[in-house]
Amino acid sequence: MTLDEILLEIKKAEDVVIIAHEAPDGDAIGSSLAMCLALRNMKKNAYVLIKDFPENFNYLPGLEFVKTKSDIKNYDLAIVLDCPHIKRVDEEFIEYFENSKVKVQFDHHSKNDMFADYNIVNHVSPATAQILVSSFEYLNIEITKDIATCLLTGIITDTGGFKNSTVTIESFEFAAWCIEKGINLPSIYKQAMLTMTRTKFEIQKLAMNRLEFFADGKIAFTYTTKEDEKRLGVKAGEHDGIVEIGRSIENVEVSIFLYEKDNGFKASLRSNEYVNVAEICLTFGGGGHIKAAATIMNMSFEEAKKAIISEVKKHLK
Repeated sequence: MTLDEILLEIKKAEDVVIIAHEAPDGDAIGSSLAMCLALRNMKKNAYVLIKDFPENFNYLPGLEFVKTKSDIKNYDLAIVLDCPHIKRVDEEFIEYFENSKVKVQFDHHSKNDMFADYNIVNHVSPATAQILVSSFEYLNIEITKDIATCLLTGIITDTGGFKNSTVTIESFEFAAWCIEKGINLPSIYKQAMLTMTRTKFEIQKLAMNRLEFFADGKIAFTYTTKEDEKRLGVKAGEHDGIVEIGRSIENVEVSIFLYEKDNGFKASLRSNEYVNVAEICLTFGGGGHIKAAATIMNMSFEEAKKAIISEVKKHLK
């Protein structure tokens, strides 16, 4: 059993690095911190590497173990969480993964490159955090209140607050267990899903004002630029939720959000009923889940807009 083998590698390791995908979301961050706390409880020298930590997750336990760089060049063990392709890891962190003696990954995306020595991938799990719940239980790793808070954050955010079709009975069972343990679920939900900075509100308002509709209202499209970010002072994680605005509008099947990066535009896509947006993003070298996916488009704004809308139209009924 792969999990048993991973536990043996953990027991042998002293220095462990934990890495998530670039621009980490609630699942990536919650899973990373949960893993780090679990390893710390096992007396391991574990740290999480995150380049830009979103302020809205500052309530999570384990922040003191988050670094932007490391003095250790050769780790005994590297664990990558919520990342289907190694290219989605920040470039400056890939060396820590490649130079480690043993490589492990936990993920739930529909397409995964199986790039580690040990790969725990469950395509039907609603969140990587939920994979960790069952993994910790199997390995008899105690889920403390701090660890549970991180895991619950991951499940809440990746299920859209328990409203996405990916949510499972196990998601609710773990939430109920957390409540029994005295964890304040409404508070976590509010901080992870509802609370936003003034800057995040302003960038969302701008994106909302730019909403356009195509294909008889089945496609919602909006965007932001680096100039917008500079003018408003947008920080890491403050784009989160913008793509959901379009999806929530009546008759919209696919919501598209483009935001400018150094090498082009990142396209985030969400669908409601039948369109597989992971397939659409795969066309451009990206991927994700059936109803939530993303890709980088190395082209101008007009080219990216035209290309992504054209591809989405091919998948509409």
